[in-house]
Amino acid sequence: MTLHLPFDNSYARLPDRFYTRQGAVPVRAPRLIAWNAGLADELGITGGDEAARARIFSGNEVPEGAAPLAQVYAGHQFGGFSPQLGDGRALLLGEVVDGAGHRRDIQLKGSGPTPYSRMGDGRAWLGPVLREYVMSEAMHGLGIPTTRALAAVATGEPVWREAGALPGAVLTRVAASHIRVGTFQYFAARRDLDGLRALCDHAIARHYPHVTGPAGLLEAVIDRQAQLVAKWLAVGFIHGVMNTDNTAVSGETIDYGPCAFMDSYHPVTVFSSIDAQGRYAYDNQANVIVWNMAQLATALVPLMPDGEAAVEEFTALVHAMPERIEAARQQAFAAKIGIAEAGPEEAALVDDLLARMAEGRADFTNTFRALSNGGARDQFLDPAAFDAWEAGWRARLARERDPQAVMRAANPAIIPRNHRMEQMIEAAVAGDFAPFERLLDVLAHPFDDQPEAEDLRRPPAPSEEVRATFCGT
Repeated sequence: MTLHLPFDNSYARLPDRFYTRQGAVPVRAPRLIAWNAGLADELGITGGDEAARARIFSGNEVPEGAAPLAQVYAGHQFGGFSPQLGDGRALLLGEVVDGAGHRRDIQLKGSGPTPYSRMGDGRAWLGPVLREYVMSEAMHGLGIPTTRALAAVATGEPVWREAGALPGAVLTRVAASHIRVGTFQYFAARRDLDGLRALCDHAIARHYPHVTGPAGLLEAVIDRQAQLVAKWLAVGFIHGVMNTDNTAVSGETIDYGPCAFMDSYHPVTVFSSIDAQGRYAYDNQANVIVWNMAQLATALVPLMPDGEAAVEEFTALVHAMPERIEAARQQAFAAKIGIAEAGPEEAALVDDLLARMAEGRADFTNTFRALSNGGARDQFLDPAAFDAWEAGWRARLARERDPQAVMRAANPAIIPRNHRMEQMIEAAVAGDFAPFERLLDVLAHPFDDQPEAEDLRRPPAPSEEVRATFCGT
């Protein structure tokens, strides 16, 4: 039975210099290991058996209507500008319009080399494929804008990395688009005003049809990114590699490489093995996204009729962004302590609690979840530190109508903890996908009490602790 994807490929209709058209490099023995049936239904994908899905989502077969291409872009990576990057191991198969009328990209990751591979093999091994699958679906379950995972396919071929031969795999990723800040930087760096204008018009039509011109686009992206990063902070998420080429103008979380969720809280937590200076530490993410938006603003200035006036206008928009992020963060954290509306009093309560959590090495997720059941003090090395905070908090809660409901809606019970992710990957490499499937099932409902998954709430023992995460390319 033929697999049908209702393609309508708007990006492929842009000028040729936006991409390189090419197909995937076939693999030896594709085998489907994960299929997101709910997402497939949402996208209007019909037909096809397991073998057909394996062929298409490994890249061995091009589905009817697809227009495979590798997108080109530039980007600041850890502050240094690279004038040409691009999809080095990914191909955009095409776009579909889902049941809600939203246009979505269907992209293969790990599909072989492209002109943008920069000496890489264009492949992915099983570990990072399953990691991104779980992380992106977990973020969706948490209600945070994100790319989604549609399929994972084992290739039947080894991928060679420093650790030796590893099992190869291909991930199928779904996104509102793969247009990045770095995509704008690519055309701006080349002074290609026609390309830059075409990209701006395309991004507005696709993501922000209610705005007009580059200034409207910039303000809309700033607002989306401010809301997104505040949501990351509220769940203890650390992206790990917030380069401008990993910042989507759609406002979705994209490119799950060395990302992680914190266990014990500390504001300068870093997991990424390549972030030696802590540029993308937990508490610096708000600063970095402002910097990234400044790069987008710089790229858009050439499209404005009065460059000097545009610099002034865009600078004001970027300089106002920290206040937007902080307002969103304060609102999110007020909810985490059961308060519906944030203000200076509530912000002070939150900041005091976080300082005590850092000193007391309290688990981020479990502490906030336990506020609604009376067990939060047990998360602290010295419970007296929590007791000293609790009295003022409870006095403030007395003015709330239903703080328990507010807290339970804001504080997940379960997150994809680093040690569980590593254990899942180890099991999958050995041929056991049960831990992977279990994580997906549990993380689809992270705000529910799930007694059968109580073990997944436990922070790592010292021997299980994961101190570094890797990009996984």
